[in-house]
Amino acid sequence: MLRVAVAVGAVLLGVSAVVAQQDVAKQQDDLMRTTIGKPFYAVMLKMSRGQIPYDQAAVDAALADLEKAVPTIPATFQTNPKMDLPGAEYIASPKVWENKADFDSKVPAVVKQITELKGKIKDVDSLKVAWKQINDKCDGCHDDYRIHLKKK
Repeated sequence: MLRVAVAVGAVLLGVSAVVAQQDVAKQQDDLMRTTIGKPFYAVMLKMSRGQIPYDQAAVDAALADLEKAVPTIPATFQTNPKMDLPGAEYIASPKVWENKADFDSKVPAVVKQITELKGKIKDVDSLKVAWKQINDKCDGCHDDYRIHLKKK
């Protein structure tokens, strides 16, 4: 009976560890794809490409959302879930946790770029320039610390 209880306990402990890792991976994915991705890609990029009409209030809101969300990247990626989310297009590279200080050091440059652009975007042309400036800072991290799983 004791062996069965120990075995069941070990299985439950293992299952809870997997669930916890899935939660961490989901939080990381949600931050990058939704909290940061929607204002940056679904608003700013689409506007800069003329796919949706230019809307100054939406641009200002997108910048405010980015300014709030981007600084949370280091804390959100504090834990390595050591697993992928099913269906994910991108995952964090293990390099994030192998060189966490360098990963974290890339975030302030992105935040600074976003802050400097607030109030300077006034039309589609200035949005195009701003989007590229922010994206270039983001790529400084993505190039080293993101793995593209699905090639389009």
